[in-house]
This record gives sequence, C-alpha cells and structure tokens, in this order.
Amino acid sequence: MNKIPDATPEIVEQIRPEVVAQRVESVRERIARACDRAGRSPDALTLVAISKTFPMQAIASGTAAGLVHFGENRARQLRDKAKARPGAFEGGDVTWHMVGHLQRNKAKYVARHADWFDALDSPRLAKELNKRAAKNDRVMPCLVQVNITGQDQKYGLAPEAVHDYLDHCAQYDHLAIKGLMALASFVDDPEEVRGEFREMRTLFETYDATHNPQVTMEELSIGMSNDFEVAIEEGSTMVRLGTSIFGPRDYD
Repeated sequence: MNKIPDATPEIVEQIRPEVVAQRVESVRERIARACDRAGRSPDALTLVAISKTFPMQAIASGTAAGLVHFGENRARQLRDKAKARPGAFEGGDVTWHMVGHLQRNKAKYVARHADWFDALDSPRLAKELNKRAAKNDRVMPCLVQVNITGQDQKYGLAPEAVHDYLDHCAQYDHLAIKGLMALASFVDDPEEVRGEFREMRTLFETYDATHNPQVTMEELSIGMSNDFEVAIEEGSTMVRLGTSIFGPRDYD
C-alpha cells in the first residue's frame, strides 16, 4: 500500500511553490542573522525540511526553492516517497533523512532508501541497521539521538550514556556515526532551552573520536521551527524545520 499522504485543498494551497519559496527566504534570513550573532557562516549549516505528513508536491516546491534535505518520521512513508523521488544513495537529486523513532523490523526500509538515519538510540537497533546496510552494500550515515530533556515520553539515550554508546558503535563497519541529535523541550520562550542546547554541545565537543574511525562527530543536529535561532547560536550545524517551511500539518 502506498503510504504517501493525499493532498487536501488546504494543504495544496499552503505548499504552492511561491508560498514555500517565501517561507524559505524568510527562514534563510533568520538563519543568517542567527549565524551573524554567533560569528558563524550560514554555509556551515544544513537545513532539513521536515516533510512528514505532506504530499510529494511539498518536495517539488521545496526543491524549487533550493532545498535538498528532507526529513520523514515513518519508515514506510519514506520508502514510498524515495521511490517517487529517489535520494542521493539511489542516484537522485534530494537527500532523505529518517528523523523518527525506528522499529527494528522496519530498518530494512531505511537501509534501502534513506540517505541518513538521524535517530539511532539503542544497541539492538545499531546491530540491525548495520546488518541491513551491509546487505545493501553501503555505509549508513547516522546521528545518535540524545534525550536531553529527561522526559520519559521522548526517545534517545540519556546524556551520561552517549559516549559509551558511541564507543559501542565502533564495531559496526556499515554505520558511520556523524554526530548527535536531540529534541529540546517544547516551550513558548526558546531561551528556556538554551541550557539543553549547551549541554548537547558539551556532549558533542567532549567526545574523543580519534580512537574510533566509525565516529567523526561532524554534525550537531539541534533546533526546530520554534527554537532554531537559539540552537544556531549554541552551535547547531543542522536544523530541522517543518511548519516554518510547509505550514501547519493535517494529522487527520
């Protein structure tokens, strides 16, 4: 069964190319200002457009606006979208990120179709994803997800377990650990999560990857639509923006 969502008239209106282009321009201006405050170059930041629940028209509008990276949180929906528009691993012109929690029985879809897996969070999942990546003759770029909030309902490793887990991943030849990812607490004032972002940066910067060739620690993926400017100021190299680009989602 095809898992790509249908486009309601309301969604079609909000993902028209000219509407998405305006939002992308606004987002890039905000990114540039945040980078300027932090003394950084916007060129060092990757923008991942979170396209989950949106139809393929959103991808077309995004690429027309210059976007390359797109994020999905359901393995089968990513699979079907990647079949419709292949990612870089399959010779296409976009880069697909699996950004959501992954059940081990769906790792095969990610290994076949995703360009990145951004939510690695357990030894059993690492073992399964490594096996599936090997079957597809590839090395899978991954980010390790950290539960920086301490909230039980959120996925990810406890901060104190992260460095040992990175060491654990050294045994997997078909996984390339590129860095860390976390979802901050959802708050009205993004200043309230600056401390969580700083803790993530400390975890990121204090891991010694020189002894572990499978870990390069190139990416710190923090910041979403409600807090990405603070995240950039605190060192994010990859932000994940959905509503800021495509508008509100229809979850029905």
